[in-house]
Amino acid sequence: MTRFTIASFNVKNLIGPDREYYKFQSYTPEEYAWKKDWMAEQVLKMNADIVCLQEVFEEEALRDVIDEADRLGSEGNEATIPDRSKGYRKKAIFRKLAYTPYTDAAFAFAPNVNDGEPGQRRPGLAVISRLGFVDAPEVIQHLPAPLVIPLQELGGGDAGHYQITRLSRPILKVRIAVGSRVITVFNCHLKSKLGEFITPAGAEYAPEADLTQYDPIGRAMGAMRAGLRRMAEAWVLRAAILTELQAGHPVMVTGDFNDGEHAVSSEIISGERPFRNYAWMLRHDAIAANDRYSKEENEQITEAVEAVKLHSAEKLFVRKSLRDMVYTSAFGGVYESIDQIYMSRHFLPDFDKSISEMEYFSVLNDHLTDGSHAEAPYNKLASDHGQIVAHMRMKQE
Repeated sequence: MTRFTIASFNVKNLIGPDREYYKFQSYTPEEYAWKKDWMAEQVLKMNADIVCLQEVFEEEALRDVIDEADRLGSEGNEATIPDRSKGYRKKAIFRKLAYTPYTDAAFAFAPNVNDGEPGQRRPGLAVISRLGFVDAPEVIQHLPAPLVIPLQELGGGDAGHYQITRLSRPILKVRIAVGSRVITVFNCHLKSKLGEFITPAGAEYAPEADLTQYDPIGRAMGAMRAGLRRMAEAWVLRAAILTELQAGHPVMVTGDFNDGEHAVSSEIISGERPFRNYAWMLRHDAIAANDRYSKEENEQITEAVEAVKLHSAEKLFVRKSLRDMVYTSAFGGVYESIDQIYMSRHFLPDFDKSISEMEYFSVLNDHLTDGSHAEAPYNKLASDHGQIVAHMRMKQE
């Protein structure tokens, strides 16, 4: 019976020492050593077969972290795992304790096409897989054609359009063989809630950035721009997911969604929840008050919706365990999950063509502090996100 684990880890600005990533922000060698050590400990605790990471500026720094995790893991194995001369070495407890190094793991790093000069850097994504990759990883960021979203006035008139030509951060798509099955995994990091402010021509900064001249309506407009971009990026990801699902491929989607499960952007990615009974609903082409969908059409519509819907690993865990709270982010007194692992119905235990199911869901969030500002103590070096791990068991064919 094949088991595997998949994790999502927003590392918060992983870059080497003395490299300015954002304006006036960099790590001293001592700070980098601290961050590397902390990250290695988290990787060791997760011990996941597939790790999807966000906010990675440089592949070299990530490999540095993984090497440190492997060193710590090997030391731990030496201290706790019995050698082959011990008859009890195969007991389940030692399988749980054992750390598997990433020595032969496959690495995929997707740099950000928006990356700039020191002080204006933009992070990318990475996936590490002990199970290797099937085919070459794919990166989605610079769109082959602009995404044009037509807008309409409530009265029916033309309201212009919203357009993007590239994503704020890449989406990394990999295909991974687990046993005899191949799973498509997407790693994403959608646009944050940080407002998008426009700097006028010839100005050094956007007016809304000057907090001494606080402009609440301008800052609200910046938040709206960010929300539009995040939803557009969610649609691009959804389109890529549907391509895989319609080809019959099981799909898992991980990453930093920068929104909760019930936000519009997250629901764009996961898909619609089917209505309880479409036979209650007035038909789209109704010509009379009682023109409703038939029982057969209700079943057809429900299946069409369910076939392409994704499901939250966190919510499956909460429902199974009766645990009522999981969070991966703490900011301004709000504790929520903005990091998710979504999966297609191929991983649901009650789906008749299920290939796998989740046995457990881990959250590493003891390090989170509600500092509410990037400058708060400790926030700079440890991640401001919790790490999540889905523990999966493949079914017998």
